[in-house]
Amino acid sequence: MSFDRIIYRLTDKRIPAATGIELVDDILDHAEFQEQFCNVRSEDKRSRKQIDCGAIMTTFIELLCMGKPDFEAVAEFQNDAAYYQTALHLTRGFPSAATLRQRMDEIGKTQREQLLKFNTHLLKSNHVEPTALKNGMIPLDMDVTPMDNSNTKKEGVSFTYKKFMGYAPMMAYIGKEGYLVNTELREGKQHCQNGTPDFLRQTMKLCRKITAKPVLVRLDSGNDMENKKAFAIELSMKWSNVIHLLTVRSFLNRK
Repeated sequence: MSFDRIIYRLTDKRIPAATGIELVDDILDHAEFQEQFCNVRSEDKRSRKQIDCGAIMTTFIELLCMGKPDFEAVAEFQNDAAYYQTALHLTRGFPSAATLRQRMDEIGKTQREQLLKFNTHLLKSNHVEPTALKNGMIPLDMDVTPMDNSNTKKEGVSFTYKKFMGYAPMMAYIGKEGYLVNTELREGKQHCQNGTPDFLRQTMKLCRKITAKPVLVRLDSGNDMENKKAFAIELSMKWSNVIHLLTVRSFLNRK
């Protein structure tokens, strides 16, 4: 292996380690993310002015995009506060790890519907069109994704079908690209079909804000409902297009 074409240059210019977050912030800014949530107030009744919810969520989104899901990682922003505050368009600085944890917990309890609505707006404002399959239908993949939270005492952690302690959130992705369109945190012990019909109704409502094309819903065999045909007809009539439900088990039975 040759490195002859690599050129090394010394510079006295500052090179931030996470310049990619500017692209993420541009995408959020184009959809007016912080403006959408700036008026959402915290349940905390302290008199001093707080960092608004839009800035709180922007901070956490950027941490996730950097592969740092721990709240404590926000302290790293202080090492280059001027850059990060400018890149993220924050006017009141960064929250502490404790504040970020508390506020994100509040947001998760009260802003789920608004966040899902904004998610579809984010895709549309950036001119995203989910790619269809060869048959012209848009795939919508839904499945439970067990998360290992062994050796923790978090609320809702219980024994999953993967044989570890954790959560079993349901997630829905649209298009061949797999854009996340809906998600629901569930206890680990909850069966995948429990609550799925209502989750699918909500998901289809969100999908119709993204595309008007026919949708092919692909589910795990654990969601092989006895009234699947009637349910598909219900969705098709409500959303004025053909909705097909396909599970792994029903597909294998056709072989």
